[in-house]
Amino acid sequence: MIKKILSGAFCISLFTFSYAGERPSTITTAVEVQPFQQIPKTVIIKTKKFKIRIDKQPNGKYLYQSWAANAKITSKPSMIISDGELIPDGSGGNYYFRFLNNGYTYEVWRNYLTDSASKAPYTLSVTDDNDKEIVNQDGVVVKQ
Repeated sequence: MIKKILSGAFCISLFTFSYAGERPSTITTAVEVQPFQQIPKTVIIKTKKFKIRIDKQPNGKYLYQSWAANAKITSKPSMIISDGELIPDGSGGNYYFRFLNNGYTYEVWRNYLTDSASKAPYTLSVTDDNDKEIVNQDGVVVKQ
């Protein structure tokens, strides 16, 4: 009987000492992942056929304006689309802007991480309401 009591006391003291050094687990909160590059408030890109300006609006949405490639950006835009959104693409910093206009989806992709060193920094993609791509043009930064 004494052996059982001593054995029980020994086990309790052993467990007490082994757990005495442990610290309580801390609760972690979600951390916002920042891309490697800052997203500009305004960017102007030029593709083969278009000049495109994208501006962040005070409400957090984005504004898309486009002109013919040879037009001056100070002239009236040929197209204006408001309420665009920024969509992150993966964890490497790529993202794209999406704008919806009369059944068409305009996406301007920012290509930070690509499989080719010669890939343009931006790509314009326009699809119709059947998800058929009707425009796909690479673009370079005119002003950021």
